[in-house]
Amino acid sequence: MKFLSFLHKGDYRLGVKIEQGVVDVVAALSAVTEEKAIPTTIHEVIYGGAEALNHLLSFIEWVLVSDADQTAYLLDESTLTLGPCVTHPNKIICVGLNYRRHAEETNAQIPQFPILFNKFNNALASHGEDISLPKVSEKVDYEAELAIVIGKTAKYISKEQALSHVFGYCNANDLSARDLQVRTQQWLLGKSCDQFAPIGPYIVTADEIGNPNDLEIKTVVNGEVRQHSNTSDMIFHCDEIVSYISQHMTLMPGDIILTGTPEGVVLGYPPDKQVYLKDGDIVTIEIEKLGALTNRMVAE
Repeated sequence: MKFLSFLHKGDYRLGVKIEQGVVDVVAALSAVTEEKAIPTTIHEVIYGGAEALNHLLSFIEWVLVSDADQTAYLLDESTLTLGPCVTHPNKIICVGLNYRRHAEETNAQIPQFPILFNKFNNALASHGEDISLPKVSEKVDYEAELAIVIGKTAKYISKEQALSHVFGYCNANDLSARDLQVRTQQWLLGKSCDQFAPIGPYIVTADEIGNPNDLEIKTVVNGEVRQHSNTSDMIFHCDEIVSYISQHMTLMPGDIILTGTPEGVVLGYPPDKQVYLKDGDIVTIEIEKLGALTNRMVAE
């Protein structure tokens, strides 16, 4: 299934993306008279696991063939203001230097263990949202990333068990203020500015993705392809990442893991060709099967 969150009178509502449009789950429940234990937020879906997914799928199928007026709950996605596809993650964990050719372009050593850092909820942003370039940086860079959304509590799990704990996947842009990132040995400052983690537009459940380490991934800036690779170039694959993190901290349903970026970032260009993001730039992150995440950069 394919989920999104959208704003309705100041609150996030759960949407289910289908061929005909977006089903507003709350409105669909209001349109019918049957009582059903149906999740109405993305976190209720994630925490509810397979049972919640099955109930929701059955409900969507049923309401579409019911006598209810579809205009009350079937929406045109282009008219919606989307929110982050995961609205309140407990943790946002990121993996650095996780594509072999990206490590090579930045003259970094191939890591022996996953390099972990984090972002916070202030960094979340949505598809279509304008991203404010921080006044304190002159070197904001894009990073296309596959994001893992955890579906089950994971602690000390093996590599073989790891992907069974994944709810789904989404596009992410690990925006990075390079001048702040390299100011000290800790990357956090350059990674955690407001709106520096756009995600979406959808979460696609794991069953529709198959192998997450065989997906085309690219970044387009103002119509120019800047990154174009495949998740197979990851140094540590998705199952390894989830297992490794779970050895050190408990992963909870709704946690997000950004898995690293391929080559083609501005930082990887020769110094005389580095042109960082500026006011008006439009950045699109597109990963196979996950749709496209687009944001415009604006000066604060």
